[in-house]
Parts: sequence; structure tokens; C-alpha cells
Amino acid sequence: MLKKLKLEIPEKYHRKSVIALIIIISLALMGITSRILSFRELKRTTKQQAIPIVATIKAMPGEMEEEIVLPGNVQAWHEATIFARTSGYIKKWMVDIGSRVKKGDLLAFIETPEVDAQLRQAEADLKTAIANNELAQSTAIRWRSLLTTNSVSKQEADEKISTAKASETIVKSTRANRDRLKELVGFKEVVAPFDGIITSRTTDIGSLIDAGSNVGLELFRIVQSNPLRVYVNVPQNYSSRITPKMDVTLRFAEHPGKSYQAKLRQTAKAIDPVTRTLLIELTVDNSKGELLPGGYTEVHLKLPSPEGSVRLPVNTLLFRAQGLQVATLPEDGKVVLKSVTIGRDFGTEVEISSGLKEGEIIILNPPDALETGQVVRVASSQQSTKQKASEKAS
Repeated sequence: MLKKLKLEIPEKYHRKSVIALIIIISLALMGITSRILSFRELKRTTKQQAIPIVATIKAMPGEMEEEIVLPGNVQAWHEATIFARTSGYIKKWMVDIGSRVKKGDLLAFIETPEVDAQLRQAEADLKTAIANNELAQSTAIRWRSLLTTNSVSKQEADEKISTAKASETIVKSTRANRDRLKELVGFKEVVAPFDGIITSRTTDIGSLIDAGSNVGLELFRIVQSNPLRVYVNVPQNYSSRITPKMDVTLRFAEHPGKSYQAKLRQTAKAIDPVTRTLLIELTVDNSKGELLPGGYTEVHLKLPSPEGSVRLPVNTLLFRAQGLQVATLPEDGKVVLKSVTIGRDFGTEVEISSGLKEGEIIILNPPDALETGQVVRVASSQQSTKQKASEKAS
């Protein structure tokens, strides 16, 4: 029995030891597994935290129109300087500055005693030439008939016929001189070439008029002020956006608070090589007579924005050696840097005229070290709010 007892005790101890060993090994394995999992989680968290967190924004379309303000020169629709076409002196004038006239209205009357005397002499010369021509023609006819009977020589007959032809030419020349002097006498009356307003009178009663001088004497200046022309020099970078349908508004210093609509009439269709501008002509209605030709106006042109332009905050821009760039974020989450061209600067925002499309995802406040292909993580709305608040605080 003692022998049996001795055999049972070791066997019992052996069983307990095995169980204890299994428990210890299990606990060790659990600890090691826990440590491994914790290490892996720490490694994953560390790697995830190493990925930059960024806020993003969508590229929004630019404004439909852009307004630019340029100086304009106002000119009359028609403008003419009236000179005298005949010599004499001013007998009387009928209009003064500010007078409204119609086409054909008498502006002044010129007394032309010398031209009148020349006309009388020319008429007398014409009568003499006609009488001499009639005599020469009848003589030539008689000598032709005598030549047929050999009563006169052929030489004498030819002389009479030539004299008749010459006298006929003298009549034509004398008549042309008479007609010319008649035209000059007709210029005694200075008339308006079109409907308009007299803006200048530089002559007076008794003023001597010498139509044969190299420098003619200006009598009047007349303008037609409805409608008005407005000439504007548009910078070359805006020239492609000048269209007949664009909205044009004029403002004048003498009419504060008022604006006048104008329309594009035509352009020079060429860039001035000196000023690098495009000359355009506008027309504005002036039926009320409020606007004066010769003045200055402020021209507001509403131009269509460049096709495909977008607007972005200035804190999306990266200034690199390659030029101005923005960081875009495609669906794969890898950064793509794109070179862009700035159009207009609005202060806190800029217009991107090329390099981006509407709806692209743009990274706000991109890190300076950001490169193409780098993986980033988009901040949640709560993180984005905190980030913006910290930026404002700083």
C-alpha cells in the first residue's frame, strides 16, 4: 500500500505542474500578442499621424463679367471748319456761338466788289468772243465756197477756216472763265453744310477775306452733337474681349450721379505699336443736349470673363521656382501640383485664367514642402473649423 501511495503522489504533482506550465505559457503568449498588437497599432497610428492633414476647397467659376474703367475722349458726330471760298470783306454775319442752324442756313454774307467787276468784264469778253466767232464762221463758209470755183487760193481758205476754229475755242475759254467767276460770286453766301451748333466765330463785319492766300481765314466752326462719338484706347490684354454686346456706361464729372449708356460702333482692328492699345469708337445718344463734345468721360466697360477661369483664395497659392502653382487633390488622394496663370487680383481672392478647371479640389494653406505624388489626409469638418480658428488667432 505504501508502494502504491508513493506512485500516486508524483503523478499528481506532475499533472499540476503541466497545468501550471500551460497557464504560464498562455499568459506569456497573451502578453506577447498584446504587445505585438499594441506595437502594430502604435506604428500604424504614428504612420497615419505622419500624413499631413489638409483642408480643401473646390475651384469655383469666375465672375461672368469684369468691369474696367478707362478714360474716353468725346467728339461730335460731325465737325467742320467753315472757310471763305471767295475774296472780299464780311458785310454781315447771321449766327454766333451757340446758335443752332439747319443745313443750308445763311451764316454770313461776303461783299465781293472785285469779283463782281471781274464777272462783268468776263461777260463782256464772252459777248465779244461770240461776235468774233460768228464773223469767223461766216467768213470760213464763204471762203470754202469760193475755193470750189478756184476764186481764192487754198492757203487763204485754210487760214480763214483755222481762224474760225480758234475763235470757237476762245468762246469756250471765255465762257469757262465767266462760269468760274459766277461760282465765286455764288460763294458770297456762306451756308451751313449740315444741321448743328456754331461753336466758334472768328470773323466780324469789315474783315478782309483773301481766298488766294496760303492760310485761309476761318470764319465759323460747326458741330453736330447728336449722337456723340467717344474714343477709348483699350489695353492690348483686354482687346480680345471687346464685343458689340458688351455693356458700356459713361460718367461725366459735370453730371455727378448720372450715367449714360453707350454702344460699340467699331474698332481700329489693329493694336497701336506705340501705346499697345486698341482704339474703339462708341456712340452715345445726346438728344437732350446734356453732353458736350470735346470733353472727357469715364468709360466703364463690362467685359466677359475669360472662358474657363476660376476663383481661388490667395492662401491656395504656392510660389515655386517653376512659377506660381496650386496643389490639387484627385480622388486617389495623391497631391498633384499644377502651374497656373493669374488673371485679376481681388485682394483675398484671385482669378485663375488658365491651368485649372471648375470643380477641382484645391488644398488650402499647402505646406511649402508639399510635392507631387505625396499622400495627404483631408481634415474632417470639425478639424477644418479648428484649423481655420487657429489660423485666425495666429
